[in-house]
Amino acid sequence: MDIMEQINNENMNIADKIYIFDTTLRDGEQTPGVALTVDDKIQIAQKLNNMGVDKIEVGFPASSDGEVESARQIKSMDLDSTLVGLARSLKSDIDAVIDSDLDYIHTFIGTSPLHRDYKLKKSKDQIIDSAVSAVEYAKDHGLTVEFSAEDATRTEKDFLFDVFSAVSDAKVDFIDVPDTVGVLTPKDTRLLIGDVVKTFNIPISVHFHNDFGLATANTLTAIECGANQAHVTVNGLGERTGNCSLEELVMTLKVAYGIDLGLDTTRLYSLSNLVGRLTGVKMPVNKPIVGDNAFTHESGIHVHGILNNSFTYEPMSPEMVGHSRRIVLGKHTGANSLRSKLKEYHIDLNEKQFENVLSQIKSLGDSGKIVTDDDLVAIAITELSSARETPVVITGMSISMGANVSPTATVKLEIDGVEKETASTGVGPIDASLNAIRHLLQEDIDMELEEYNLQAINGGTDALAEVFVITSDSHGNRSTGRSTNQDIVMASILAVLDSINKLLIIQRAL
Repeated sequence: MDIMEQINNENMNIADKIYIFDTTLRDGEQTPGVALTVDDKIQIAQKLNNMGVDKIEVGFPASSDGEVESARQIKSMDLDSTLVGLARSLKSDIDAVIDSDLDYIHTFIGTSPLHRDYKLKKSKDQIIDSAVSAVEYAKDHGLTVEFSAEDATRTEKDFLFDVFSAVSDAKVDFIDVPDTVGVLTPKDTRLLIGDVVKTFNIPISVHFHNDFGLATANTLTAIECGANQAHVTVNGLGERTGNCSLEELVMTLKVAYGIDLGLDTTRLYSLSNLVGRLTGVKMPVNKPIVGDNAFTHESGIHVHGILNNSFTYEPMSPEMVGHSRRIVLGKHTGANSLRSKLKEYHIDLNEKQFENVLSQIKSLGDSGKIVTDDDLVAIAITELSSARETPVVITGMSISMGANVSPTATVKLEIDGVEKETASTGVGPIDASLNAIRHLLQEDIDMELEEYNLQAINGGTDALAEVFVITSDSHGNRSTGRSTNQDIVMASILAVLDSINKLLIIQRAL
C-alpha cells in the first residue's frame, strides 16, 4: 500500500452512490459577463448528458420567459440526465418550474443572520415556514425536491439544523448545504458535513463556492464525510470566483480516490472547450485537467522521463480526459525533446545540424520566446538548406538610415573564397541590402527576385521571421530560398542567398 492509498483509506465515510449535479446552465451562467442563448444551453446540456452527468440544473425559470423556453426545449430532448429548475421558496417560482415541464426542483431560502436581517427581513420562524411551505407545495405537485439553506455556512448551527429538520419532516428528497460565499476550509467542512450526515437520515448535497480557491478541496472533504451529491460547474464557472469544478472533482475522485462515477471522462476536454467558447470565458493555460498546459512539457529532464514512461511526470494520461500531450521547446529544452519533435515531423539532421538547431532554440528561449512547432520546422528546414554547397556566404553587413535619408546597406560577401564589399541605397533596408548583393554578384549571376514572402511566426516585436523567396536567372532557371531569423533584414538576405547558391550550382552543372 503506497502513502496515497493509506491516507485515502483513513477516516472515510464515502456513500455508496455519489451524484453529480451540474449547475453550469444556472450558476455557471451567473458568471459576470456570461449570457447563454437557448441554443447554447441545448448544446451544453447534450454534452453533459452524453458524458453521463446525473442531474443538470437547466436554469431559473422564474427569472425570464427565455429560461422557461430553454427548460422546455431541453426537456423535450428526452435526455437520460435528470433536469432541474431553481426556485426561491415562493409559490410563483415553483409554478414557473412546473410550467417548464420539469420534474425536479431545487428550492432555497437564505438562513444566515445576514440574509434574514438584510435581504429577506424575516424572523427565524418565518424562514422555516417559507421553507416548509415551498417543499410541501412542490411535493404536492409531484416534484422531486432538493432544498438549499442559502448561506448555510454562516448560519447558526442550531438554527440551520432546525431548518433541515423541518424540511425533512416535510418529506424533502435532498438537503443541500451551500457555502454561498466560499468561506469554508476543509477542516470546517469535515466538522459541519460530518454532523449533518450523522444527524439527518436523508441524502445530503453540497454546493461550494471558490472564493478562497477551496471549492474542490471542500467538496472532496464533504464526500469523504458521506455527502451523497456534489454541485459542480464546467470549468468551475459561477458567481464571483466560481464553483467546484466538474473536471477537477471527477478526475480527483477517479485517480486519487479510485472512485469511478461512471462518467465518460474522455469527453471532459471537448466539453470544457465548448463551454469556454459559448461563454467567452477562456481557461487559463494552467487550469487543472483541461488547461492547455495540463499535459505540456518543456524541461529536458521532464520530457526524458515522459518519453520513457508518461507517469513519471503526469498523474494521469491525457487520453483519460480527451486531451493530448504536447512537448514545447524553449530554453529548458533538452536533446531528447528536440529529437522527439524532429521525429514527429520526419526531419533528419546530422549531429552538427542538430546542435545548431538546439542552440537556436535555446537562444530564442533565453530571449523570452516560446518556440512553436512552426518555429522548429522553419529553423530545421533553414539548417538543412545551409548544409548545401554555398559558393556565396555573407561575412558582414551594416545598415544606416534616418529621417529624410535613403537607407544604405553595406554588405560583405565571400564569393568562391574571395571577399567583396559594397554599399547600396534602396527604398528600405531590405531593398538596399538586396541591391548591394546584386551589385556584388553581377559578374557571377544575373538574378531577379520573382517572389518575396515574409511571415512572423510567433508574436511580439521580436518575433521570429520566416522569409521565402523565388529567384530566377537570365537562363530561365528558378530557385526557392528560405530562412528564419529574429532580424527581418538578415532573414531576407539569407533567404535570397540560399536561392542564389542553388542557382549558381545549377548553372555550373550545365
